[in-house]
Amino acid sequence: MNLNLFLFILFAVLTAISSFMVITSLNAVHSVLFLILVFCNTSALLLLLGSEFLSLMLIIVYVGAIAVLFLFVVMMLNVKINPLKISNYSIIPIGFLIFSILFNILSSSMRELDLVNSQYDNIDLISWVSETNYVNNIETIGNVLYTNYCALFLICGIILLVAMVGVIVLTMHQRRDVKKQKIEIQLCRVPSNVVKFVNLRI
Repeated sequence: MNLNLFLFILFAVLTAISSFMVITSLNAVHSVLFLILVFCNTSALLLLLGSEFLSLMLIIVYVGAIAVLFLFVVMMLNVKINPLKISNYSIIPIGFLIFSILFNILSSSMRELDLVNSQYDNIDLISWVSETNYVNNIETIGNVLYTNYCALFLICGIILLVAMVGVIVLTMHQRRDVKKQKIEIQLCRVPSNVVKFVNLRI
């Protein structure tokens, strides 16, 4: 078996298992962690197919931003497990409907791909690993982003930074109805004023 085919099958199986664990895990944090694993495996599949820009963008955008945001939101909300037990048999028709729709879309795309491949049978596929001396699409897009659209790229970074600071400020609210220890007042106490003697009449 070819190494590329073995890695493709391995990452595809790991993606399927992780996707199944996302929808079956009772803990929301575990579901988000399995979702991050799905994104990583999908990025590896895209890297094997030769689209390295989409692979790295999937890691940066989904794993680095959206999935981590989901994880922080779930941990901040402290979602509890629903005590109501829902029967798994009640969601089988909905699952079968969604599976049939996705299967029809996938089968139609595979048929179109077979038609395209039949027209170009004489084309030899070149592995992207062997093309180290050529300029890839990541270098091309990076040159365009950091030259022609440098100002817009920096403005987007500043907007994301302001949004991150705003979220931190909104979540760090001080509650005044909760009694807290004040260490500076406790350290300034005088031992003679702590104990008070009272004369009791018998």
